[in-house]
Amino acid sequence: MVAGQVRAFVQRHPVVRHATRRIRIRLPVSLGGIDPEHVPPRVRRFELRLPRRAGAPRTGPDALSVRAPGDLWTPGRLHARGLPGYRPEALACFLAVLEHARPGAVLDVGANVGVYAALAAARTRRRVIAFEPAPRAARAARAIAADNGLGVEVVDLALSNHSGTGLLRLSPDDASNSLLPAAGHARGRVVVPVRPLSHWREEAGVLPSVVKISACASEPDVISGGLEVLRRFRPWVLCEVRPGHGIGHRLTALLEPLDYHWYRISGRPPYEPRPSISESGASKRGGMWLFAPTPAPEGLWRSAQAWRAAIDECG
Repeated sequence: MVAGQVRAFVQRHPVVRHATRRIRIRLPVSLGGIDPEHVPPRVRRFELRLPRRAGAPRTGPDALSVRAPGDLWTPGRLHARGLPGYRPEALACFLAVLEHARPGAVLDVGANVGVYAALAAARTRRRVIAFEPAPRAARAARAIAADNGLGVEVVDLALSNHSGTGLLRLSPDDASNSLLPAAGHARGRVVVPVRPLSHWREEAGVLPSVVKISACASEPDVISGGLEVLRRFRPWVLCEVRPGHGIGHRLTALLEPLDYHWYRISGRPPYEPRPSISESGASKRGGMWLFAPTPAPEGLWRSAQAWRAAIDECG
């Protein structure tokens, strides 16, 4: 019990966590030591190349200057592999949707450090809003947007199907933070504000046309809290679907009455429409799906193919 409390304290406080690692690299492995090569930097700084599709208008920077805590999973993945190593199929489909969706705002729900939000702000002139309740990830998203002159609005809010507060479980690497009590191992918990998307939109007066959702198994709650937005504005939705918790069945039941069409983003486009949303074949971190308000036009997949080729050049 005491050992677990000590571990939780160390995980919650970055300064203590960094100091602990500096001590452990001086110890032999038999006494709990760790390899210095596996210790992340306290602050990670690097340049992240961004794609440009051939023939697309030339907007935004060629690369992002990224500054984030060294132990966050997403910046570490991007630093090591670039965008080709970070869900390139989903990113290509997202960029293609931005070209085909009607005018309106882009909402990045569960933004983490804001990869999708930054791409939208760098390659379009749309209003971009990122929702991230985890404090460290939200600060990193703000820093990346500010350092690169991107007009991303970061909102410290968890979207769900009710208003009030929720207990956000912080994952060890800040990549799988979740409001679900059974979402896996947590290094700590933090109370965060919670609101339905429909209520937030009503107050903000935003007209959304593209919504990306990655809420670590809470995606059905985000959708149910935004049903009025989907009915009225018919945005294109990119949604993560993780295995377990019956997420696919719940999403199918919510979206079927709205006459949406769903496509699993896996492999190279084009993607075929699916009769239902399923979790089969998804990795532990889940797979991305496209929920389209109309059948996907052929031009969408050609655009996605071109963006994928551009992303592959950003290694």
